[in-house]
Amino acid sequence: MGQIPSHPAAIQPDWLTERLHAAGVLHEGAVTAIRWEPIGTGQVGDSARFHLSYDRPGAGPATVAGKFPAEDQNSRGTAAAFGLYSKEVGFYREIAPHLDVRVPQALVAEIAEDGVDFVLIFEDLGPARGGNQLASCSFVDAQAGLRQAAAMHGPSWNNPALTGIDLLQPREGHAEQVKALYGNAQAIFRERYADSLEPELMAICEQLNEAKEEWFGRESADKAIVHGDFRLDNMLFNIKGGAEPIAVLDWQTVAVGNPMMDIGYFMGTGIGDDLRRAHEGELLDLYCAEMTARGVPLSRDAIWDDYVLGALHGISTAVFSAAYVERTERGDANFLSMARGGCALALQHGSLAKLKG
Repeated sequence: MGQIPSHPAAIQPDWLTERLHAAGVLHEGAVTAIRWEPIGTGQVGDSARFHLSYDRPGAGPATVAGKFPAEDQNSRGTAAAFGLYSKEVGFYREIAPHLDVRVPQALVAEIAEDGVDFVLIFEDLGPARGGNQLASCSFVDAQAGLRQAAAMHGPSWNNPALTGIDLLQPREGHAEQVKALYGNAQAIFRERYADSLEPELMAICEQLNEAKEEWFGRESADKAIVHGDFRLDNMLFNIKGGAEPIAVLDWQTVAVGNPMMDIGYFMGTGIGDDLRRAHEGELLDLYCAEMTARGVPLSRDAIWDDYVLGALHGISTAVFSAAYVERTERGDANFLSMARGGCALALQHGSLAKLKG
């Protein structure tokens, strides 16, 4: 396969020409020049848009998007330790074709044996509107997100042909590793955000740390493929100039688990407390209707307990990520937003009591 071009500046015209030919989006001609610019807000991986010139006008796509390892060594080390880059590349190679969820078409998906250097080249879904964790979203956007959740969960619900795929299985000792690191993560989170997060919500974070033995590695009767970080920053709306409503990005945390983990996460951590409180019942009913239409009959009562527990995934993700990825000003605001929404849901609906009960 040769050396992986693991930075946008390493993408060369002849390399990209060969890959675009193989992907079937460039039939004749060659890329002659590349200009790139950073896009996105990710902290575990870096993304770029490439503007392409050809030896003949209109030979191929004018732009493509790419994703690469984070330049920040802390973020890169965390991703390598937990196999996040391998998961994302594997998702586009092995899993995406079997789900109905709208994701960007991967034109290139390559990763080195060390699981660190990788490159993903995608169709460019722009012009589009990026989801903004800090600004919440409209009710219509939240509906679109939950429809995509059902498009992911429905085909994989208790389907061993998909949930049994090797790359989705947790690494040996994964839960124990997270438990061992989580106390330190909570200590960092507490020190960093004690003056910013409301005391009653920080108390939820503390209680989850105390219950980490019950939370991490918890098994579920119902299993499906879950995104694991199902929130607005990982979504694009009105893609391709409004031709389609939404696409879901950033599959580094794809796993097998209880599907309500994604739903509780999205409703609490994902869309913010105000929108959730105003439309919680309607949105849960929409998800259930979408799943039922896909042959998985669900009702709000049937999913309620697992949904409420799913909020805890948002809290633990915010705490853990704040400690072990690159610290930025937006990252601080993002992790506070995530924790605030997840803790508010957990406080309102008694998530920790359900976990301990």
